[in-house]
Amino acid sequence: MKISLIVLGILVFYLYTLYAGLIKKRNNLKEAASGVDVQLKKRYDLIPNLLEMAAKFMDHEKELFADIVKLRNDAVKQNFALDTKKSIELDNAINGKLKSFFVNVENYPELKSSAAMVQAMQSFNEAEENIAAARRFYNSALTELKNAVEIFPSSMVASIVGIKADQPYFEAESAAKNRIDAKEYFK
Repeated sequence: MKISLIVLGILVFYLYTLYAGLIKKRNNLKEAASGVDVQLKKRYDLIPNLLEMAAKFMDHEKELFADIVKLRNDAVKQNFALDTKKSIELDNAINGKLKSFFVNVENYPELKSSAAMVQAMQSFNEAEENIAAARRFYNSALTELKNAVEIFPSSMVASIVGIKADQPYFEAESAAKNRIDAKEYFK
């Protein structure tokens, strides 16, 4: 009888340890998602300043500006942790439009040399580096949770208590995966 209680106690402790580990991993993922959200909001705060400075020089780019502003406003309303997939889609759309914007900035030497624009671009690049770091942390936390949810025996505990890891990963956009031909830049 005493041995049965000891074995039962060990089993309960083991199951509790698995449960606690799953909860910690789920909370780490929430923290990572929140970190991505904070970094994206910093980027979204920089966008109006960049567009305002550029608008003085780039009169005929109004459609691009309007697209970026609309995407930015939609993205600001998003909560990354609540709708990760939609947030990633909006972020990818903003990245595409911002790439077009920065390509157009190259065509305006007076804009590129503006001290305010240089500082804004540096701030934007710093924000992009912070976003990349937050994305890596999020992907790492998601991998840990996915492993715990999918590998036995913690998978049993996860299914019993309803812990899932169905959020998407941040992945490189398909355009970023394309091979770059350096010859195109030297024509």
